[in-house]
Amino acid sequence: MDFVRYAESGAALLNTDLIDVGALSAYLADREWLQQQCNERDLITLRRFQKDLRAVFEASDVGDSTRVVDGLNELLGRHPVTPMISDHDPANLHLHVANRAASVAELLISEALLGLATVVCDLGPSRPGVCSSTPCTNVYVDTSPNQSRRYCSDRCSSRANVAAYRARQKAGA
Repeated sequence: MDFVRYAESGAALLNTDLIDVGALSAYLADREWLQQQCNERDLITLRRFQKDLRAVFEASDVGDSTRVVDGLNELLGRHPVTPMISDHDPANLHLHVANRAASVAELLISEALLGLATVVCDLGPSRPGVCSSTPCTNVYVDTSPNQSRRYCSDRCSSRANVAAYRARQKAGA
C-alpha cells in the first residue's frame, strides 16, 4: 500500500471539479474498473468530502497543526477505513483500504484519509498545503525532504517566479 500515493490522490481529488458523473469518471481514467460503478450518490458524497477535506489543507497552510489533526480525526470518524487483505495476486498479498462492497466514494475517501493520516503522522501536519500562486487554489502534499514545496505544480511555480522576477525588474527600473 503506497500511502504517499493515496495522500496525493486525495489532493488530486480536491483539485478536481466534480461537475457531474462524467467528471468523476474522467478523474478515474487510470482505474477503468471503477468508472462503470460511478453514480450520482458517489458524486454528492465526494463533493461534500471535498469541502470537509479542504479545511484540513487550509489549516495546514496556516500552520494550525491542531486543526489538521482534529480535522483528519473527525473525518476518519465519519468515514471509517476498513482495510482488507487483498488476495487477487496470491504471490503479492497486500492491503486495500476498503472492502469489495465499498462504493466508489467510500473507496476514494478511505484512500485519501488513510494516505493523509499516514503522511501527517510520518512527516508532520504541515505537509498538506494550498498553492501559493495567485489566483490558484489547488492543494498539494509536500513530500520533499526539506519541506520546501509551495506550489501545486511546476506551472504555478514558474508563473510565480516569472511574476516575482518582473516585479523586481520593474522596481529596479
